[in-house]
Amino acid sequence: MQHGIVHVVGAGLAGLSAATTLAERGHSVGLYEAAAQAGGRCRSYFDPALGITIDNGNHIVLSGNQAALAYLERIGAGNALHGPDRAAFDFVDLNDETTWRLQPSRGRIPWWIFDNARRIPGTRLLDYLGPLKLRFASPEARIGDVMACRGTLYERLWHPLLLAALNTEPPVASARLAAAVIRQSLERGGDACRPLMARDGLSPAFIDPAIAFLARHQAGVHFSSRLQSITIQNGRALELVFSGHTIPLAPQDQIVLAVPANVASQILPEIDTPIEHRAIVNGHFKIAPPTGTPPILGVIGGDVEWIFSYSDHISTTTSGADRLVDMPRELLAANLWREIQRALGTSAAMPPWQILKERRATFAALPSEDVRRPQARTKWSNIVLAGDYTATGLPATIEGAVRSGSTAADMLKGSVDRG
Repeated sequence: MQHGIVHVVGAGLAGLSAATTLAERGHSVGLYEAAAQAGGRCRSYFDPALGITIDNGNHIVLSGNQAALAYLERIGAGNALHGPDRAAFDFVDLNDETTWRLQPSRGRIPWWIFDNARRIPGTRLLDYLGPLKLRFASPEARIGDVMACRGTLYERLWHPLLLAALNTEPPVASARLAAAVIRQSLERGGDACRPLMARDGLSPAFIDPAIAFLARHQAGVHFSSRLQSITIQNGRALELVFSGHTIPLAPQDQIVLAVPANVASQILPEIDTPIEHRAIVNGHFKIAPPTGTPPILGVIGGDVEWIFSYSDHISTTTSGADRLVDMPRELLAANLWREIQRALGTSAAMPPWQILKERRATFAALPSEDVRRPQARTKWSNIVLAGDYTATGLPATIEGAVRSGSTAADMLKGSVDRG
């Protein structure tokens, strides 16, 4: 049977996931990206101010993120991530300089919480039962409605974990999404929680191999192609209108719209999408980390929440960072560096730096926004949606973005096969 072309609009992780899935299945694929490069919020670039290549955000994948790891295997980048043999997360509390290492038990039974030496300092066994209620939360429930958002364990575990995953202050964030985070990580045990980082950067791991994969499968890849509108008639798309040219659609052609939520709602005003977003701020400092610095360090009690150590630079991440986005860059960089000095125990002078502010990094993981997330399938017969803002059941993460792309591909597969 003759298949049409699948036009994938958007070359972020969701679009690349959909495009590579479809290409692997033998579909003719065209990929269109408004920017001059692929990757969206997950890519590397050469920064002239630092004179080195950095990632535009600090991202990790957990060893239990099955969709993300399957995507890497598909594009031939299965060895692009590295991490410890066992789950281990180092922390420091700037309030009292306490340090500890979170090492979950490998299996599903959390034996570690019964061991006083392995529990987080200042916590008791019963403290760990609080999040159990999250799994029974209603769709409209906030985390703060279900569990106590206070105390040592909250400050030293649940707050940093959930804030990093949800990019929204936990007390007001969706309890249902929080439950999904814990269910995908700690609830599955340490074997699913090993932190994996891109060995040579995000683009060499997630992006460049995908573009090469598409080239090997004769997919057309078109950069600097901004979609302006979709012409729709009688319940299906008839043409894609880009700035400068229009692509008419044949009867069997399909569309995966894998653009950000605000762009999707402009192109298809009838779909409901999240409208509230949260910022992420990343600081990059061109200096080799002190000897013995862990690859990832959680920081409690400062604006810095996570420190990532690379061979030639140190990076920080602050989630839910709306309070920081309007701070002057020089002041923000100086504040972050002081906290790095305290956390790593270094007196090194402030090195060359770069501050990246992403005002609309993710949708706000509020119950009111979660219910606005659309399904992949739309009312139009030849259009499906992909993106971490769609109803993946997860917050806006790499795993959620990749899962949305494969879901969109599955939706199209059914409609194409029916002819």
